[in-house]
Amino acid sequence: MAETVLSNDLRYRARPTVRVDGQARMQLSARINTFRVVEHAGGLSSLELRIANERGAESDTAPYAFEDERDLALGSQITLYSGDEWKPREIFRGRVSGIEAEFPDEGPAELLVLAEDALQGGRLVRRSKVYEDLKIKTLAEDVARTLSLTPKIAGFADGLGVHAQLNESDLAFLRRILRRYDGDVQVVGDELHVSSRKEVKRGTIELHRNGQLRKARFIVDLAHQVTAMTTAGFDPDTGHPVIGSSTGSNLGPGTGRRGDTILRDKLTSRSEHVGYPPVQTKEMAQAVADAAFDERARRFVIAHLTSEGNPQIRVGTNVTVSGTSKRFDNTYYVVQATHRFDLDRGYETDCEAECAFLGNPT
Repeated sequence: MAETVLSNDLRYRARPTVRVDGQARMQLSARINTFRVVEHAGGLSSLELRIANERGAESDTAPYAFEDERDLALGSQITLYSGDEWKPREIFRGRVSGIEAEFPDEGPAELLVLAEDALQGGRLVRRSKVYEDLKIKTLAEDVARTLSLTPKIAGFADGLGVHAQLNESDLAFLRRILRRYDGDVQVVGDELHVSSRKEVKRGTIELHRNGQLRKARFIVDLAHQVTAMTTAGFDPDTGHPVIGSSTGSNLGPGTGRRGDTILRDKLTSRSEHVGYPPVQTKEMAQAVADAAFDERARRFVIAHLTSEGNPQIRVGTNVTVSGTSKRFDNTYYVVQATHRFDLDRGYETDCEAECAFLGNPT
């Protein structure tokens, strides 16, 4: 199995660059000491960017490089690129929400720039509202419009009956509903992407131990596995009960032994019931039971990986790991990605990824 090539250029160097309000800022890029970008399932990526703020002793102007706020200020849109210096990829775009200034007793002055992506606007206002027949597609389109994003919605057009948003931000409410129906939301550039987990397609990356994969840790755990998940409610139109039961619908990538099978064979069968909030149709009951089962099943094996910096590793990427052991060489779905850079280690990527399957030991 061949790893995904980071660059075809023998002069490959990963040096970050930034744009502020759409303009390249070479002076700012040249003074980057560290950065850290964190992306989660459910959206709202964050950036920490540390910048040297001194011009140097030879400067006959102001001693600090970014005090006049012409290059950087609160509310500025900041875009960070990394990866191949000659073909950089955008890994973050958002608004500056905080700035820390540090003046140590030894060493140069620095600025720590804090920013979040466009979803930050979706968490600033809380509201209470009742939806008579909630459609996730319509809700996501409304959130996208509020945030000046272009909605890219896959599915979720069916009505879900009565739902209440109770003292929640729009982002918190959208996340809660999506989680219940096995969906995810992410900001990609100036687009809001909403889709079910099985529809998320952000590419496949291959990592090999002693190659681009620098460090790996795996956790396999039966504690939260179940052999079945059920839910129940009643149809308000007919008064008839509705029941949903699931043993797995969308377990994600990978192959091998399932956690629920090992639980049943080695310990005991274990069924759990989703009791709240109530479901109103057979289709809703089945969807909720499937999502609840799949969420647990996919967390059976968790991989914590550190690789050479790779801007293609994002939430939703499938990472195929090889060169560790037969039990853990598998394909995992990334649920958290952290891109970081410093002047000592260069550009590295950490990710947390999950898999519903454990390989065979022989």
